Amino acid sequence: MNDDKPDIETLMAREQVGFLPASQFDPAVRSGSNRRGDARNQFDPRSRAGSSEPIGAHAVDWRRLGDENAAAEWRMLRDWVEWFTVRYNIAVSVVPDCWWRHGALVEELSALHIAHLASFDSSDGGYGAIGWHEHLSLALPRLTRAGAGCASGHTDSKPRSWSNRTDEQEWEAWIAETHAHGERKKDDDQDPGHHRGQPHG
Repeated sequence: MNDDKPDIETLMAREQVGFLPASQFDPAVRSGSNRRGDARNQFDPRSRAGSSEPIGAHAVDWRRLGDENAAAEWRMLRDWVEWFTVRYNIAVSVVPDCWWRHGALVEELSALHIAHLASFDSSDGGYGAIGWHEHLSLALPRLTRAGAGCASGHTDSKPRSWSNRTDEQEWEAWIAETHAHGERKKDDDQDPGHHRGQPHG
């Protein structure tokens, strides 16, 4: 038996990580097809070492986005939105020209953008693309609602405001009362006599 030839378990492990095509499991083919260099001979199927580089794309938190990164993120999103709306023939009634002036629409499009990058990343196993299109079908009605009313030009909508909407004293009292209920429930759960209807001692 030639110890230089890898056994079938080693070949299968190599196949799983992409080192060998399935045809390498055929002895007739395997004998004369070792053309991938020394890398495959150096492969250790028992090794768990690998790159720790992140895969996919990063999500953009528009609420906390700093000024130093804002311009670049906006440019990337704009490039993708313009490509996306042309490629998929998205109507102006769904994504109006003023999409960037609608916060909810920005959030929805940004989420689709990042998901698209991750789904078509080289690290994806092949199911990302169909998954992204399934999510797109769910997102289209939300896009329509988020950008409604601007198909013929931008229409300013009055943003919701919380200024002077909350009674601060009532709010603080409600928090205190809710927390107190939670503490009482904890005390009751820890007192076995309470569940038997026995008075507290």
